[in-house]
This record gives sequence, structure tokens and C-alpha cells, in this order.
Amino acid sequence: MLTSIALIFLTGMCLGAVFKRIGLPSLVGMILTGILLGPSVLDVLDESLLAVSADLRQVALVIILFRAGLSLSVEDLKKIGLPAVLMSFVPAVLEIIGIVLLAPLLFGISVVDAAVMGAVVAAVSPAVVVPSMLHIMEQGYGQKRRVPQLVLAGASMDDVFVIVLFSSFLALSLGGEITVSGFLEVPVAIVTGVVVGALSGWLLQKVYRSFHMRDTAKIIMLLSVSFLLLEAETLFSGFLPMSGLLAIMAMGLALNQFYPELAARLSGKYNKLWAAAQILLFVLVGASVDVAYALQAGEAVIGLILGALVFRVAGVLLSLWPSSLNKKEKMFAAISYMPKATVQAAIGAVPLSEGLASGQLILTAAVAAILLTAPLGSFLIEKTYKKLLDSPKDITG
Repeated sequence: MLTSIALIFLTGMCLGAVFKRIGLPSLVGMILTGILLGPSVLDVLDESLLAVSADLRQVALVIILFRAGLSLSVEDLKKIGLPAVLMSFVPAVLEIIGIVLLAPLLFGISVVDAAVMGAVVAAVSPAVVVPSMLHIMEQGYGQKRRVPQLVLAGASMDDVFVIVLFSSFLALSLGGEITVSGFLEVPVAIVTGVVVGALSGWLLQKVYRSFHMRDTAKIIMLLSVSFLLLEAETLFSGFLPMSGLLAIMAMGLALNQFYPELAARLSGKYNKLWAAAQILLFVLVGASVDVAYALQAGEAVIGLILGALVFRVAGVLLSLWPSSLNKKEKMFAAISYMPKATVQAAIGAVPLSEGLASGQLILTAAVAAILLTAPLGSFLIEKTYKKLLDSPKDITG
């Protein structure tokens, strides 16, 4: 396993640097590293490492989502308001509708199976979007109308909504039924996640003010609490829906609200942790990609993904209708909602493992969505934010 970890870091860093040098996002090189080292191509990664790949990706997500929470404030969220709420579900709903309309025509599958496929494909990737938005915020762009914060808030809730829909549609396709209580889990999970996370952040800042400890010890404690919040989501799932990832972000937000001096210090330290965590995350996402399925997909799956993106962009623009954003900012928000990776890698193979007739096709669509939208979306975000968002000079001037 140690050899595999060394290969992941060394190759990931090298290819990431190469892609950055030629003007592409470094994560493209990291994803490519995973594809090359993974089972689909060279197959040199230890099976024991691949077996815990999902857990390692979760660790990386915990780091970047807590870092995102540290960068947000209650004042920012108040300014964003309704558009963030709409962004959490309208784009996903329209993209699912698009796939439900297109997939039966292209592949002859049932509407229910198409809905399952739509729920797999529709989730935006926090692993791609969150670090990009944090970088843009650090550069001072888009701060007049808090555009990066809007994308962060909406994207963090988007995944909760889509995963609940996925569970409901999959149950229906396997002979179950969709219940009203299933859909009610979405707002309950969001509210519970925010409340539990905010309470955890408030309690931790009390502990940090009462007992002197090094910042390193505080980070270890925060990571441990974050992992427990993820476990709590699983333990409470039978009777109290809760989004563990949203709770982690809310914990960071609460810490920033109640202890901003500490939040500023920890933010820099979490950035250093992310330098290593992002390599693991994107390389392991790449390793989960089955190139054979992707090559079998052909033009029809590519057309489906691109067609679905049209519906997603329409959903973003509809969500931003009541906002004060200008045309350029709305275009940037639409671009930022393109990348897909982590959720697709996590649930793409579930329908196949459950014996769904369209399982392999759904997995192929998930793989194609990662390969198409993660590099393209990341590239467009990086190349357009300075042109589409207000700059620090606009604010100071």
C-alpha cells in the first residue's frame, strides 16, 4: 500500500504540475493519474488501498468542506438569500427532467430507470467546485454580490437533495414505491445538518476559549468531530435524516462566527492539509473510472450528458432570476455548476450492484459525466472568473 501511496502522490504532483503549466487545471492531471494507475490501465495500485478509496475520498471532502465553512459568514448568507436556496435544487431537478426526456429516446430504457440515471448524473461536485470557489474568494473576485459564496452554499445542499432523490428513484425501479416522507427527508436533513453542525462549532469554540491547546491539537479535534458527524448521519438515518457533510460546513461557519481570530488561523492550516488531500481525492476518483465502459458509451452517452447540461444551465439561470447578479455573473454561476465527480464516483455503480437492468448504462453515464464535466468545468471556471466577476479593484475603487 505504501508504494501505491507514493505513486499516487509523486505521479499526481507531476502530472498536476504539467497540466497547470500548459494552462489546464492541475486536478485534470490528478484525475488522469488515477485513470493511468488504476485498474483500467496500468493496474498498479494496491487492492487494499482501493478498498478504502471511498473512505479516503471522504476524508479529503471533510477537509475542504470545513475549510469552506471557515470562509463563509452569516452575513454572506443573509445577502445571498433566496437564490442560494433555489440553486440547491432547481438546477438538479431540471437536469433530471432533461435526462428523463432524453434517455428513453436514446437508449430505449424506462422512464423510472432514466430518473435513476438522472439522479446519478445531476449532482454537482463539491470536490471540484469548493476549492475553486475558495481560491476565487481568496483572490477577491466576485465579492460585491458574493457570487462564489452563493455557489458554495447552493452546491453544498445540491448533493443532499440529489442523493435523496436517487434513493427514492432506485427503490421505485426495484419494485418499491416513492413516499412523501422520502421527499420530506431533504429539508429535514438540511435543517438537522445545519443545526447539529452549528451547535458543534459553538461548543468547540467554548472549549478552545476555556482550555489552552496548540492549533494542531484543535485541528485533530475538529477532524475527529467531523468524522463523528459523518457517522452520526449513518446512525440516525433510520429516524432522523441529517446531512453530515452539510453539518461539517456549518461547524466551520459557526466557528468563524463565534471565534473569527481562530478561524483565520485554522483556515491557513487547512489549506496546507488540502494540498495533500486533493491529490488523494482526485487520483482516487480517477482510479474509480472504468475506461472500458466509457469507450463503449459512444456518442449517445456524450450527447446525453451535454444535453443534460443545457437543462442544468437553464435551471441555474432560473434560480438566479430573483437575484441582483448581472449577466456575466449568472454565466459564471452556470459554469461553476457544471463539474461532476465525487457523487458520481460514489453512487454510479450502485444500480448495477442492485441488479438494475440499466445498471451498466447508468454506470457508463456516470463515468462519462466525470470525464467530460470535471476537466471542462474546472478549466472554464479557472479561465473565466477574472473576466466574468468583479475584481478587488472594483470594490476598492
